[in-house]
Amino acid sequence: MRSPLVTEMAHLLAQLIALSLLFLKDLKSTGAGDVTCRFQGEVESAAFFQEGDVVLGGLFPLHYRSPLYAPSFKNSRALVCFSFSPRALRWMQTMIFTIKEINQRKDLLPDLKLGYRILDSCDDIHACLRSSLILVNGQIGNTSLLSCAAAARPMSPVIIGDAGSSRSVAILRTLGPFHIPLVSYFASCHCLSDKKEFPTFMRTMPSDAFQIQAIATLINYFKWTWIGVIGGNTDYARFAIQLFTEECKTREVCIAYTHFYPTTMNKGDVLKVTEVIKRSSAKVVLSFSGESELQSILREFKRQNITDIQWIAGEAWATGKSLWNEFKDLLIGSIGFAIRKAEIPGLKEFLTRLRLSDVHEFSFIAEFWEETFGCKLNSSLNTHVHTASSSWEPCTGLESLESVYSAYSDVSQLRVSYNVYKAVYVVAHALHNMSACVSGSGPFKNQTCGDMRNVLPEQLSHYMKQVRFSVLGEEVSFDENGDPVASYDLMNWQEGPDGSLELVKVGYYDASLGRENSLIINVSTVRWHRGQQVPRSVCSDSCSPGSRKATRRGQPVCCFDCVPCADGEISSQTDSLDCTKCPLETWSNKARDQCIPKEVEFLSYSESMGMVLTVVSTLGACVTAAVSGVFIFFRNTPIVRANNMELSFLLLLFLILCFLIALTFIGEPTDWSCMVRYTAFSISFALCISCILAKTVVVLVAFRATLPGSNVMKWFGPTQQRASVFVCTSVQILICIIWLITSPPHAAHNTVHQSEKIILECAVGSALGFWGVLGYIGVLACLCFFIAFLARKLPDNFNEAKFITFSMLIFFAVWITFIPAYVSTPGKYTVAVQVFAILASAFGLLSCIFAPKCYIILLRPEKNSKKYLMDKSNKKHQRKRTNFINT
Repeated sequence: MRSPLVTEMAHLLAQLIALSLLFLKDLKSTGAGDVTCRFQGEVESAAFFQEGDVVLGGLFPLHYRSPLYAPSFKNSRALVCFSFSPRALRWMQTMIFTIKEINQRKDLLPDLKLGYRILDSCDDIHACLRSSLILVNGQIGNTSLLSCAAAARPMSPVIIGDAGSSRSVAILRTLGPFHIPLVSYFASCHCLSDKKEFPTFMRTMPSDAFQIQAIATLINYFKWTWIGVIGGNTDYARFAIQLFTEECKTREVCIAYTHFYPTTMNKGDVLKVTEVIKRSSAKVVLSFSGESELQSILREFKRQNITDIQWIAGEAWATGKSLWNEFKDLLIGSIGFAIRKAEIPGLKEFLTRLRLSDVHEFSFIAEFWEETFGCKLNSSLNTHVHTASSSWEPCTGLESLESVYSAYSDVSQLRVSYNVYKAVYVVAHALHNMSACVSGSGPFKNQTCGDMRNVLPEQLSHYMKQVRFSVLGEEVSFDENGDPVASYDLMNWQEGPDGSLELVKVGYYDASLGRENSLIINVSTVRWHRGQQVPRSVCSDSCSPGSRKATRRGQPVCCFDCVPCADGEISSQTDSLDCTKCPLETWSNKARDQCIPKEVEFLSYSESMGMVLTVVSTLGACVTAAVSGVFIFFRNTPIVRANNMELSFLLLLFLILCFLIALTFIGEPTDWSCMVRYTAFSISFALCISCILAKTVVVLVAFRATLPGSNVMKWFGPTQQRASVFVCTSVQILICIIWLITSPPHAAHNTVHQSEKIILECAVGSALGFWGVLGYIGVLACLCFFIAFLARKLPDNFNEAKFITFSMLIFFAVWITFIPAYVSTPGKYTVAVQVFAILASAFGLLSCIFAPKCYIILLRPEKNSKKYLMDKSNKKHQRKRTNFINT
């Protein structure tokens, strides 16, 4: 679909073609010598004009409402606009003041007098285009004159204006082929920086590109991430919102909604934009609107009592005081960027010198006089539109602007007026530089310098782009796009003691300071809409340290859920996108925002389990020592002597070592303690089992030696018994030596079984060595069990085989159970399983082999005699023989 601007331009172009054809037709009909001149259109009388060597054109929106207008192909009639703007009148008067100031200077254009011709653009594209064409062509002042040349005004080689971006675009597209420069004081659309499309455009108003960067920086500063954006259906708003959308993508700011409304809104349009804002969760709204457009929206807000919106003002209304009186409760605390202001010396006095006599001279400002003083002028004076109330008294001529407040005479916020002031000086300095041109050295090398009495627009445009001067302490220059250096004041709407609006400067933005340092804010001076706290506008609350952001599917990145970091991961910053894994030796704290050293875990003497195992181990050693004491004390009794006393004492000594070695498994592991515990455990148990094996062989050999003609006992005497124990243990010692040389046990940090803890344990080093020593002990135990099983039916007096068999069964049961428990038990409990296996097997050997003997020695001493043992042995042999015979 075609935009409204394109449609309007098409109508205007057709109108211009029609006017040209009519003019040529009339000219042809009258002949070359005809003195009659006809202007196809109405005479434009509502204008400010002063003669000069160079007449500067000016366009100002002295009215901001115009009636519906249907373009005609037959004539170009002037629009009758209404709703007078005192503020725009001040801008216009500033241009007149500046031209008069320049004409009085001796150092700037001393031989040239500037004039002006200023028309009303009516804040309307049609009226603006019509006025711009009048400025650059001249308009007939009286149709009764004899010639068109005598009737026409001087043409303007440059136009100061217009205030709106859309109107400036329309002017440039119409006048662009004629290279007529346009210097705008309030058009900020970034689109106008395109020199390919608008080569003759310049402005003293910063481009929206800089305003957008300033607003985005402001939003980042206050951590607003969820923003609503509204704007009129104009080039200014559309390009500004497009730039803002692109800027937000680089700053992690999300736009909750973007709503465009017609510049001429009806009730339905107002309700629609109000509903969009009210329905959204965004509480900060950026408005690229004009004052008149925003009035309708705020009026509906007031009716619906919507008071929770924090407004960010575009520079178009950042200083619009006309909104304050009616919408103070809605706009208090608003914040926005305004163009830099300045104090223009003498302007206040110039503005307030306006008298009723000036109204007679310029009937254009008659309605301003009536509205300001509430008096009625003669209808002949107010030819533009009569606005006086029937109850007003006639104006006396004694009225003075110094006695009343008006936006026209208010010079406390000279911002746009200052831009107008600079725009006129840009043209003046360009003309000054042009007047100093030497023939053949101007912008057109093959031509002479321009005639200052007949300035060519393209020559003036060249010099305007080169100007660089200082005015009111500010250095004025332009970049390659015709844009000035951007600087803004950050304004905050505050209520004064008397209820009036105070536009308080709370900071500033200077693009020349670089992106990081461009925005300076004094936060303590800001007054917010709802109290002293900075308003919050976020789709989702910030994720605190210890969590990460998880975006919601189908929603902007600013809408997310906060997911706690997993165990062992942290996020130390707010709104982290990911959680960071802690280093291997550390773990996340409860808040998941710090990595702290992991808790080191090992089986210590101070904990309950360590204490229990220590007590049991010590008790086992003490019991074994007590048994040794009993055997030593009763060493001459038959039951002690009958069971190989020397091997029994060795076995008891090695059992004491087994109990005590269990203590080396408790406490903080070190490389040395790990090597000691495993090698001592392996050798001590090898000694124990070797002794039991020797005792079992002795029993079997002793029984065989009692048979007639047997001399086997001489091959297994005490020397051979001790040698067998040494040989069997030597094999285990050799295995341990190989283990220690190749890959010894060592202290290790185990982070696999429990991620949140470091298990300080003894790694076995070589698994082959570890299972080798255990396997060798198992081989000795199996051999011992096999021999004991063969000797289980020998006479009881000499036979320990039965008890050795039971002890080996317990030993096997303990260590077979140990293997799966060792493999599956994590952490310090692995060590506890090892200690338990050592103690259980040691107690099993002690109980099965020595408990029966201690029972007889201590509790049944009558059985501890040689006669009893012999009688019992004989009876048993007799019983076996009888049973054998009976069978």
